[in-house]
Amino acid sequence: MRTGITQTKILMIKITLLFLFGLIALVTNAAGPADMAGQWKAEIDTQIGLQKYLFTFSVEGGKLTGKAAAEVNDRKREADLQETRLEGETLTFVEVVNIQDNDVRIQYTGKVGTNEIAFTRQVGDFATEEFKATRVGPPALTNSPAAGLPPEPRAAFGRLIVLGPDDKCIYANPPDGFDVVRADIPHGTLEMMTYESKTVGNPRKALVYTPPGYAADSKYPVLYLLHGIGGDEEEWHQHGNPEVILDNLIADKKAVPMIVVFPNGRARPNDRAAGDIFGAAPAFANFEQDLLQDLIPAVQAKYSVNTNREDRALAGLSMGGGQSLNFGLAHLDTFAWIGGFSCAPNTKPPEELVPDPAKATALLKLLWISGGDKDGLINFGQRTHAYLKNVNVPHIWQVDHGTHEFPVWKRDLYQFSQLIFR
Repeated sequence: MRTGITQTKILMIKITLLFLFGLIALVTNAAGPADMAGQWKAEIDTQIGLQKYLFTFSVEGGKLTGKAAAEVNDRKREADLQETRLEGETLTFVEVVNIQDNDVRIQYTGKVGTNEIAFTRQVGDFATEEFKATRVGPPALTNSPAAGLPPEPRAAFGRLIVLGPDDKCIYANPPDGFDVVRADIPHGTLEMMTYESKTVGNPRKALVYTPPGYAADSKYPVLYLLHGIGGDEEEWHQHGNPEVILDNLIADKKAVPMIVVFPNGRARPNDRAAGDIFGAAPAFANFEQDLLQDLIPAVQAKYSVNTNREDRALAGLSMGGGQSLNFGLAHLDTFAWIGGFSCAPNTKPPEELVPDPAKATALLKLLWISGGDKDGLINFGQRTHAYLKNVNVPHIWQVDHGTHEFPVWKRDLYQFSQLIFR
């Protein structure tokens, strides 16, 4: 009769014990609701600028709840986080942001560490942003100045902000008061025009600036100036003072008297910035035909403008910057002057934007590309600049100081408008 334990059984017992101890350690080290309690801070580069967040998590009856306090461009807001869940090391929740009286859902997914949460932030179908939140309290021991390690570059839209030798500000800041109304000079006029859009199938609106002394017996060049993803035909006027900037430049003879058209780049029957503004991407693409086939002919019929390509410019900010490069460079027979201010992810790859460098070089009067040195979207300008430089297409690459914000775009307009139609 055998009473001993075979070597095979001993091995199986060891494997079982190792598995059990490993499982216990895994369960012990997994994040739980109690581990999340407290405050976590983060900075996120977003379409509307650098947002500073303070997340506060609490545990009641084993249930995790959270709040968020955010600040962007000196504006503050607070929100209760919704659908907050912690499963293992994965934290998920939803923030609902009210934009122009419409609720927009933003989904967060984070991997929880001891003092850090690595987040992915999904904003509709438009953008995916990556950032890290750190626990408020003693600093983490890794990747910190106390540990003698360099700080990690901030990530935004899935990319790191890394500046190279070409990424510099080549134009000085405008003088103080460049965007302030001056009572001692003539002023232009702003008016809303309505045009029939066969592309969309209903009338649409555009805001139009006519320069001081506009006269029907003179001919003027035209700049089409586009807004961002959350704006409309009023956005530039409401936040950028373009009519003031142009009035002052024209008075100082630094800019050519020009007409500026502010369209709505959301070409669909309901073109308001309402509902899921990030789901309007097809309407922004559709604006290419509305611009070329409907708006430009309507402006030429209503205003005294020159109709050759040398007297037509296209520029815009963020989403509108991407539209300007996409549409302008695809139609060099229509636009000779093109500007992309802080171009958004809708911007096509540079090889698609400029498939024929020799043609672009021959036809372009000016190609302006710019971005802020703290703007998470600077990657799109950087890649376009690198390609254009490599294929020898003349252009201006201006890296200003700032984030994704109107102070940067106002300075862009100040410089760009002095260069066009010369």
